[in-house]
Amino acid sequence: MSIKNIHFILVRPQLGENIGSVARAIKNFNITKLRIVNPRCVWPNDKALATSVGAKDVLKKSKVFNSIDSSIADLDIVFASTSRIRKVNKKIIPILDLSKNIKRKKKIGILFGPEASGLSNDELNSADYLVKIPTNKNFSSLNLSHSAIIFSFQIFQHFLKKKTTYKSSYKSSFATKDQVNKFLDFIVNGLDKKGFLQPDHKRRSMIRNINNIFHRLDLSEQEIRILLGIFTTLNGLNNKS
Repeated sequence: MSIKNIHFILVRPQLGENIGSVARAIKNFNITKLRIVNPRCVWPNDKALATSVGAKDVLKKSKVFNSIDSSIADLDIVFASTSRIRKVNKKIIPILDLSKNIKRKKKIGILFGPEASGLSNDELNSADYLVKIPTNKNFSSLNLSHSAIIFSFQIFQHFLKKKTTYKSSYKSSFATKDQVNKFLDFIVNGLDKKGFLQPDHKRRSMIRNINNIFHRLDLSEQEIRILLGIFTTLNGLNNKS
């Protein structure tokens, strides 16, 4: 895995100055891939360029998306920054353990929410892991660029220590978010036809739990194909019986 495959994703950022500061912060640690989801400020933004200082290239190469799903579709695994414990069925890891969870991964996304509110519970469910930065419990609010620089430092340290590229005898590449989500759509459609996702008021939480199970598995493209074949075969056998 290369540090070039690390993508920082800002969700609904409010101020151009903060976007520019994030660009400057991550470039200090050799991270240059920035994605922006539904910016609340005018974009492109002159104030962002002003605060980015020597990181204008990061801003100019940044990509804008209209949804979190589209911004992470091509990624293998996604972490989300959260300042507090949420009622979300996701594994929460401390920032110091971040590098332990990216050793074997390919394209990595780091989600950051709006400055005032952070990511909602539904948005946090788009991630595979939640990452918490320990802070003073009486004064826990961090500026967006402060959070970004802490994440960047942890990732950069990981690559400094990693003298050799991870080599694996396992040749199949990890499935992207988009591939996993299409597989999950196939599963949910099949379960709907069998009447499994009942009663209606529990359907949403059942689907979320199913999604969490498969997203935690870090499935490869080959494994996705095998599972599709298994479920298709089982569905065919059930139809014959």
